[in-house]
Amino acid sequence: MLIIYRILINIAYFLSPLIIILRLIRKKEDPKRYKEKFCFFTKKKIKGKLIWIHGASVGEFQSVVPIIEKYEKKKNITQILITSNTLSSSKVISNYKFKKVVHQFFPIDTNFNTLNFLSYWQPSLSLFVDSEIWPNMLLNLKKRKIPTILLNARITLKSFERWRKFKNFSNFIFSKFDLCLCSSLKSKIYLKKLGAKNLKYFGNLKFSQSEFENIEIKQNLKKFIERKKVWCASSTHDDEESFIGIVHKKLKNKYKNLLTIIIPRHINRINSIKFQLNKLGLKTHFNEPAKKVPIDTDIYLVNSYGQTKTFFSLCKNVFLGGSLIRHGGQNPLEAARYGCNILHGPNVSNFQEIYSYLNSQKISFVVSTENRMYKILDKLLSSTNNQRNIKKKLNNVGQQILKNYLKEIDNFLK
Repeated sequence: MLIIYRILINIAYFLSPLIIILRLIRKKEDPKRYKEKFCFFTKKKIKGKLIWIHGASVGEFQSVVPIIEKYEKKKNITQILITSNTLSSSKVISNYKFKKVVHQFFPIDTNFNTLNFLSYWQPSLSLFVDSEIWPNMLLNLKKRKIPTILLNARITLKSFERWRKFKNFSNFIFSKFDLCLCSSLKSKIYLKKLGAKNLKYFGNLKFSQSEFENIEIKQNLKKFIERKKVWCASSTHDDEESFIGIVHKKLKNKYKNLLTIIIPRHINRINSIKFQLNKLGLKTHFNEPAKKVPIDTDIYLVNSYGQTKTFFSLCKNVFLGGSLIRHGGQNPLEAARYGCNILHGPNVSNFQEIYSYLNSQKISFVVSTENRMYKILDKLLSSTNNQRNIKKKLNNVGQQILKNYLKEIDNFLK
C-alpha cells in the first residue's frame, strides 16, 4: 500500500503546478509563498532547538496557541516552526505577535520533499495536530529518530472506516507516532484499533485558553452592537444562512432593534450569502469597521478571518454551524469560554463529548427547526442570565488539560 500511496502522491506532485495555478486564480494560494510547498523556504532555520507544530488550518492552529505561548518563554527553545496547508491559517498566524515563531506551508508529501524539509529544519520534536496523517513525512521522521506526537488527536467514524479498509497500512503508519494525546475517548478507541501504540486521554486541548486574548474592535462598531439585541451565527455553511435569515425575520417582529452577526466558515461565499439574505428582504452590511453601519441593518456579515473572538466577546448567544447539515458540527468551546449560550443543530458527531458536557451544564441547546431556534433565542434574548461561572469552570478544566499536555511533551524534549 505504501508503494501505491507514493505513486499517487507523485502523480499529484506532477500535476501540482496546474493545481496551484487554479488555486492562485481563486485566491486560495499566496502568490509569493506557494513555493514553500515545493521546499523553497522563505524563512531561515536558527541554530538551536526547534519545535515543529503542524496543523491543517485555522482551527488546529488556534487550539495549540496556549502551548506555543508556554514554549515561547522557554530559554532552551530557539525557534518554533508552524506549518499549515491553507492561506487563511497563514493570515491568522501573522496576527499573533510571537517572537520565536515562523510559519511555512506544509510541503507536498513526496518522499523527496519530506527529506528536504527535515534536512533543512532539523526539528528536535514534531507535533501533528488533530488528524494530520502524512505517511512519507511520518516514515522519515521515524528514520531520523525525531520524536513525533499526535496532539489533540481526533479520528471521526468516517475517517476511521476509511483507514480500516487498509488495516495493515494503517497499523504501519499509526505505529510511527511515539505518543497520541487523544481529544476524546472515542478517538482513543479508534486510534488503538488503527495501530497507534502509546495512547493517553486528558481531555480536549481546545478547553484551554490563550494567556493573551487579543480583542480588537473599533469603538464605533462596539457601541453600535451594544445598543442592539444581538446574536451571532458562526462557522455557517451553505443553506444554514437562509435558515438564520428566516429566524431573524421571526425574531424581529418582537425585537425591533435586533442585529444578527453571521461569520461564514468560508468567506469566499460572502457574496452568495448576501444575495440569499437580500432575497429574504434583509438588509446586510459587510464587516468594514471604518464605515458607519446603517441603523436599519439586519445582518452584519463578517468577511474576514480571525474575527470570531471579537464578536463572541460582544454576544451572549451563538449558533454554531455545520450542524444543521451533515458536516459534523464545529467546536463550541471558544464561544463557551466567552460565556455564550450555544445553539447547534443535531449533527455534531465531530465534537459529541464536548456538546454532551455543555448540554449537561445547560448552556447548549439543540435546534433542528426554525421554530425551535426562534423559541430558544426568544427565551435567551429576554433573559439576564450570565454565564460567568461556566466561563470560570471551563477555564479551570482547560488549565488542567494544558498542564497534562505540557508534561507529556516535556518528557520528549528532555
